[in-house]
Amino acid sequence: MTEPTLFAESGFLRIRIDLAYDGTNFSGWSKQPDRRTVQSELESALEKLTRCNVETIVAGRTDAGVHATGQVVHVDIPDMENGPFAKKAEWNIADLPYRLNRILDEDVRVLSVSLAPRGFHARFSALRRQYEYKILDGNHSILPLRRFDVAPWYRHLNIDLMNDSSKLLLGEHDFAAFCKFRPGGTTIRTLETFEWHRNDEGYLVAKIVADAFCYSMVRNLVGAVVCVADGRFPTQWVKDVLGNRQRISDSLVFPSRGLTLVQVDYPSDDQLLARIETTLRRRGEED
Repeated sequence: MTEPTLFAESGFLRIRIDLAYDGTNFSGWSKQPDRRTVQSELESALEKLTRCNVETIVAGRTDAGVHATGQVVHVDIPDMENGPFAKKAEWNIADLPYRLNRILDEDVRVLSVSLAPRGFHARFSALRRQYEYKILDGNHSILPLRRFDVAPWYRHLNIDLMNDSSKLLLGEHDFAAFCKFRPGGTTIRTLETFEWHRNDEGYLVAKIVADAFCYSMVRNLVGAVVCVADGRFPTQWVKDVLGNRQRISDSLVFPSRGLTLVQVDYPSDDQLLARIETTLRRRGEED
């Protein structure tokens, strides 16, 4: 693993960007050749403002079609007051969301920009990520304006069975059975919360919280729980799958459109560096 850059280099400022996006027309967060991604769009907008190359670091690298209402990014930009790029005026940080949103398409919105505290790293100083997944079961029709963030399911789902099976997956485990393999990555994660409720609109909504997530992990977990909730397998089946560590069938993976990253939690400013050390040490041991 490449060592993260913990501090902005001399002549640069580190800023935190809170971001929301509709993932429908994106090939995920990460830059890819000849594909539209959130990272490439945001970096392009930043480069137009700063007139230099930038590299964003994100809290959660969302997959193609996945949305976000609480994504967090950091980026180092030239210090206009003290650095080698100095101009007559320093950055007006409060004005940056407006300036960036004028450049970005409407399916990406910068919610806020702030100076990052010392040692802030969007990915490695994060304590946990929270996702939400929405399903409309029973073969009911999804309203046109909700079609982008709700997944349909043709059978009725028993919410008690969903919660019973979800609880069996809580804790620190090797989630290899629920992740797509990536070379050099670890599949050991701590799942803190996995619970379901039915909202006022009739949608089944999952709250899923973990220290971090593997590639496709949330959509695999949802698919496994649905298999129990519609009567195909007993509740214990999800625990057996977890223990066997054999990758479940791609046919059980639920679609991206129902998934949204809603929140990333960080420690207090004086604990940021300690959290980075803990994260890197834990991942180093697991790898």
